[in-house]
Order: sequence, then structure tokens, then C-alpha cells
Amino acid sequence: MPVVPPPLYAVAGGIAQHLLAPEKDAGALRKAAAGAVAAGSVALLAGADLAFIKHKTTVNPLEPDRATALVDGGPFRLTRNPMYVGMAGLLAAHAIHRGGWLTPLPVAAFVAVIDRTQIPAEEAAMRANFGAAYDDYRAAVPRWLRLPGLG
Repeated sequence: MPVVPPPLYAVAGGIAQHLLAPEKDAGALRKAAAGAVAAGSVALLAGADLAFIKHKTTVNPLEPDRATALVDGGPFRLTRNPMYVGMAGLLAAHAIHRGGWLTPLPVAAFVAVIDRTQIPAEEAAMRANFGAAYDDYRAAVPRWLRLPGLG
């Protein structure tokens, strides 16, 4: 089971972005784009958190085996991992705002680390807790996002 809370990876990514790109004026277009991506990301994070609260199940990513409900509504209809998509989105918004060619690297690193360490542990716990219901959900909803035109 992973021992590093996923938000810490996101914070580390933001710090890395600060180190990779010097502070400069983002300009109106980049600020607007970053704001839109950040707003959507916050909506995903908040929607996921509210769904967990509504279903009275754990929000703690370090204890997925304590899940008491298979949440498949709200943002969980779009992605099995709206919190991680939201965190990646906030990093992407920060990359857009800061500019520079290297600022997307921490976004990719965050996605790779979460995809290879955190999510497999969560999926194993969900499969153990919810069996065929989770298998059906997993078959119907993408791990990250379904991109238009790519099935």
C-alpha cells in the first residue's frame, strides 16, 4: 500500500514548476486559460469529495480497503479518479500560468507516479470490496479521462 499522500506529490510538482520556470507576467490569455483549467479541476475535486461524504465512505487514499461504498455518480461518471484528474488539472493550470517548456514535466510525472503506485493499490482494494460491481464500473468508466474520438 502506498504511504505518500497523493496531494504531497501534487505539491511537489508545483514546487518543481516554480523551479523550472522563472516568474514572469502570464498575460491575459494564459491567465484566462489557467483559470478555466483550475476552475474545472477544483469542481472535480469538490464534486468527488462531496460524493464520498454523501455515501459516507473514506476519502483517505492511504486506506482504500476501508471504502464502504462504490461511488459511481457525479464526477465518478466521467473518470474513476476525479481527485487525481483534478490534482493533475491544477498542476496543468499552474504550468499554463507559469509558461516555459519544462513546466508540463511535473504534470506528467504526477500522472505517472499516481498511475503506477496509488491507483493500482486502490483498484485492488475496490475489487476486493465490491467484486463484480467494481469490474462493471471499471469496464464502463475510464481510469483517467476518455478523449473524444479515441473510444
